[in-house]
Amino acid sequence: MALSGRAALLAVIGVLVVLAIRSTVTVLVIDGLLLALIVVDVLLAASVRSLRLERSGDRTVRLGESATVRTTIVNGTGRRLNAQLRDTWPPSASAQPRRSALRLPPGGQGWLVATITPARHGDCVASTVTIRSFGPLGLAARQRTRPLPWALRALPPFHSRKHLPAKLAQLRELDGQHRAVRPGQGSEFDSLREYVLGDDVRAIDWRSTARRHDVLVRTFRPERDRRILLVIDTGRTAAGRVAGFPRLDAFMDAAQLLTALASQAGDRVDLIAADQRVRARVLAPARTAALATITNALATLDAELAETDWRMIVATVLASARQRCLVVLLTDLNPSVALLPELRALMGHHELLVGAVADPRLAELVAGRGDAVSVYAAAAATHSASERDRLATQLTRLGASVVEAAPERLPPALADAYLSLKSRGRL
Repeated sequence: MALSGRAALLAVIGVLVVLAIRSTVTVLVIDGLLLALIVVDVLLAASVRSLRLERSGDRTVRLGESATVRTTIVNGTGRRLNAQLRDTWPPSASAQPRRSALRLPPGGQGWLVATITPARHGDCVASTVTIRSFGPLGLAARQRTRPLPWALRALPPFHSRKHLPAKLAQLRELDGQHRAVRPGQGSEFDSLREYVLGDDVRAIDWRSTARRHDVLVRTFRPERDRRILLVIDTGRTAAGRVAGFPRLDAFMDAAQLLTALASQAGDRVDLIAADQRVRARVLAPARTAALATITNALATLDAELAETDWRMIVATVLASARQRCLVVLLTDLNPSVALLPELRALMGHHELLVGAVADPRLAELVAGRGDAVSVYAAAAATHSASERDRLATQLTRLGASVVEAAPERLPPALADAYLSLKSRGRL
């Protein structure tokens, strides 16, 4: 049972009457009358147990956008329902309204529509609904919390989607306009065309030439149905903020752009996210649903404040991808992390593309010379930048491709690196 503000107001009026009359009988009469009114009001209120509730609405929403979830209430009692409903969405869901008043006749039906605008990616869960059914006097209510679970998944934002049309145009140009005359690793036969001056004579198809009585050459295009394995480091370095956002956010944005682009290119995309253990794994998703499947898996990721176990990650990649593929590793080029020794075994079996977030703040610190503090900060920033460059150079010498860019530039830069590898037949 719950009391309303009206009951409190009547109690205050009763106190004033008691103070004016100062009689024991008056106290008993007023208390008895107030108690009787509250009991009668509760007895006349519609039963909360007899209400039927169900939810419907959105199951997913992009971070920064809003979703709607409808709670339907059916009054299965024979009395008029005068109720207040309170949903149990977490504060990060920013649900509006939090409470709602509802009046339903016997057998009537009503709705509570909540607008959910999540403040962080992941699952927003509402497990119960609390209902207060007031009597006709509005003094007291029957209260009950009913289980009514609903989960809304907030997907990570896809800011780099704006780059997708330009990258798809580059892909079409690569796939349709520039045919290679000579085959190479990662290329497949495309079509025959007439020989023109300058073509490689080794590409002449002599059987077709004999049938057509014209010199024909074979053309090749980048092979389709290649495998791309995205590996995201979710260890402590992914929690570091660059330009106000965790590195992990830039990694997830880049992973979505690469997935969308590679799927359109006819390649298969898989995902492994790990630190000391595997946090997410998506293997062999349907090509048409690859972006949705991988985005859904990314939504539950958070950076862990733990050192990344690179030996475990490399072993997981080698066990998951036995045939040669392109491994896109999204991590930080941190010289203090034992990254290089473990990646040697990986590069012996797969093509490796490393993507890292560059901190624009380092360049600002390097340029600082105003006072002694700025000079020391510039020296530290210069040392850090040189160590990162040295690690990137070592990876490049071992055969890996390294892309380091600011958070907003990393996704398109990685997409360009992927297209470059594809055009050179290195996938």
